[in-house]
Amino acid sequence: MKKILTVTVPSYNVEKFLENTLDSFVDERVLDDIEVLIVDDGSKDKTAEIGRKYEEKYPDTFRVISKENGGHGSTINRGIGEAKGKYFKVVDGDDWVDQDGFAELIRRLKTCDADYVFTNYYEVNDVTGELNPVTFPEIRKEEQMPFEMIANETRISMHALVLKTSILKENQIRLDEHSFYVDVEYILYPIPYVKNVIYFDIFVYMYRLAQVNQSVSMLGYQKHMQNHIDVIFHVLDYINAYKEKADYDKLKELYMARRIAEMVHGQVDVFISFGSGDKVIQKKFKEFDAEVKEKNAYVYEKSGEFSGMLRLLRKSGFRFYSLIVRLSKVRNG
Repeated sequence: MKKILTVTVPSYNVEKFLENTLDSFVDERVLDDIEVLIVDDGSKDKTAEIGRKYEEKYPDTFRVISKENGGHGSTINRGIGEAKGKYFKVVDGDDWVDQDGFAELIRRLKTCDADYVFTNYYEVNDVTGELNPVTFPEIRKEEQMPFEMIANETRISMHALVLKTSILKENQIRLDEHSFYVDVEYILYPIPYVKNVIYFDIFVYMYRLAQVNQSVSMLGYQKHMQNHIDVIFHVLDYINAYKEKADYDKLKELYMARRIAEMVHGQVDVFISFGSGDKVIQKKFKEFDAEVKEKNAYVYEKSGEFSGMLRLLRKSGFRFYSLIVRLSKVRNG
C-alpha cells in the first residue's frame, strides 16, 4: 500500500523519550498510511533497541535506520533519501504527536496536493506540563493558495511543516551535517520550488521545551555559536544563488531573507550574552556583521530594524561596544 506520509524521527540517545514518541504513531487509524523512519544517529544508549521493538511489531510501519553520528541534518537527509510517502514530516525523537490531530492530518492529506502544508502545534513545558498553543490566525484556513499569498503574513516553523516528498527528492534538498540549527535550512531550501500552500487548523506536533541542554537555550547557542553563524551564511549563499535563477521570485527571496535577518538578530543576542569584556567575541561580532553586509544588503538593513542596539553599534563603528552592551544588559535585566 502506498504511504501517505513518511515521518522521519531523528534519534540520538533518546531512550528516555523514544517510546512516548513512537507510541503516538501506534493508532489503527493511521498505521497503514504512514511509514516511520527511526534514524538512529550513532546512539550510545538503547535508542536502536527500542526502535527495533516497534519495527518487529509493526513491520509495515516502523523501520530503524542505524548510521554513524552525523548530526540532526544528516538524519533528515537520510530520511529524505529513504522516504516513500507522498508527504514528509520530521518529528524529533524527544517530541511526539497528538494522536487525534495526527489522524486528522492523515485524513486530509489523502485528498491534498499542496506542496507546503502547515498545522498548529503545542510547545510543552517539560517541567510543568504547560501547553502553549502556536497557531496561524493570519492565514485563511483549509484553502489551497499560492505561496506568495502568505509570504508577507507568517513565520512557519519546522514543527508546523509537512512537505511534499517529491520537492525534497527532485531538487536534492540537503541540510548541513554535524551542525545544530539546520531547521531553518529545512524550512527555507524548498521554498524556491513551492508553488502552493495550505493551512490545516489542527494541532499535531507536541514540541518539548525547557530542557537545560537544548541547543536552543542561550547556553546551547553559546556552545554551538559557530554552527549558528555557519547556517546563517550558508542560507545567505543559497539566497544569492537563487537570485540568479531563471525562475527567481522576489517575494520568495524576501521571505527567506527576512527569516535570516531574524537569525542575525538572534546571533546579536548571543554575542551580547557573553558580556562586554570579551575582546575575542567583540572582534568576532564585528567581523560577522561585516560579512552579513557583504553577502546581502537587505538582510543587513532588516536585521538593523529588528535591533536598536545593533544600529547603535553600527553607527559607532563598534567603538563603544562595552558601554552599549552593558546598557543593553541593564535594560533587559
